[in-house]
Amino acid sequence: MSHTPPSGAQPGYDVVIVGGGVEGLAAAWRTARRGLSVAVVDPAPGGGATHASAGMLAPVSEVTYTEEPLLRLGLASLAAWPAFRAELEDETGADLDYRTEGTLEVARGADDMAFLDDLAAFERTLGLRVERLTGRECRSFEPMLSPSVRGGLLARDDAWVNPRRVVRALLAAFEKAGGTLVTERVAEIDAQGPGAPSVRLESGGVVAAGQVVVAAGSWSASLLPGLPVRPVKGEILRLRGPRGFLTRCVRGLVHGSPAYLVPRGDGEITLGATTQEMGYDARVTAGGVYELLRDARELVPGITELELAETTAGFRPGTPDNLPLIGPAGPPGVLAATGHGRNGVLLSPITADAVAAFLTGDEVPPVARFCDPGRFSR
Repeated sequence: MSHTPPSGAQPGYDVVIVGGGVEGLAAAWRTARRGLSVAVVDPAPGGGATHASAGMLAPVSEVTYTEEPLLRLGLASLAAWPAFRAELEDETGADLDYRTEGTLEVARGADDMAFLDDLAAFERTLGLRVERLTGRECRSFEPMLSPSVRGGLLARDDAWVNPRRVVRALLAAFEKAGGTLVTERVAEIDAQGPGAPSVRLESGGVVAAGQVVVAAGSWSASLLPGLPVRPVKGEILRLRGPRGFLTRCVRGLVHGSPAYLVPRGDGEITLGATTQEMGYDARVTAGGVYELLRDARELVPGITELELAETTAGFRPGTPDNLPLIGPAGPPGVLAATGHGRNGVLLSPITADAVAAFLTGDEVPPVARFCDPGRFSR
């Protein structure tokens, strides 16, 4: 991949994207394929929230009572994932570990099952495909589930993917499309003058741009003051066990507390995730690890025999209404692609298409209009 020098004047680009997570890289790839010169600026591409995420593509099992616009956005992006995945794998030869066995939502107690029954009724009013299962039926799908699991729901249309493989593939595809990676930290975006915006690096360099996209996750507000994005901390564990220990994503309620287990093809299981409003406290706490393992053990007792391979904390970029911010934001020539919260990997295809359309003047996917960054200032 083309890299720029570490400091001093940088060449100009049609587009500079600040942020090398899944949203920034997907948008960069799609935009570069349309013939624009694109640079991505990030000191550690793929090292933020994407690195910590589980990679669930689960708009059905993520649905809540007040977030129907987010559901429609997620369903549109889920429908785009098969083609997005095929193009990315064809261009790079990567295996994204994309899986479509669905999500099994289980409940251990009567109160948890009552909540799932209410949720299933709501999901059906939205036309979503969910199946009510007994505890025995749940265990027929996943024999490692606890005998105490009372019942559950099967969301067959949900999927998941390995987010770290996605990022590596996006970097390779961006390189193939002629993109440039600048592995530096951004100090500020200069868009106050009469000309085109530029990106100032902490090293003192300046990257000139025709347009700038801020895709810096939870740090986006530091570059575009007033942007309603905040960090939402999540602690996540990665366990290592035999292949086939679980065959589908398992989500559960244990005395009201949510937990999920996401299996990979190589035997890894991602276990998460805590949700904490703690600013940029990146510590993985003993309490967080204990809570995750305690609740997961209630659902799948055999996890205590697996290797604890990794503990990670990340910062989801949250917004007041949990919808992302996609589109023109702030000064002329500056766009946002941030605030995707817990759905960053899921929403990467629809975000990439919307950003590329904004940048080239093409038609923006109608469902992305929910995500206008200016909606909070009206």
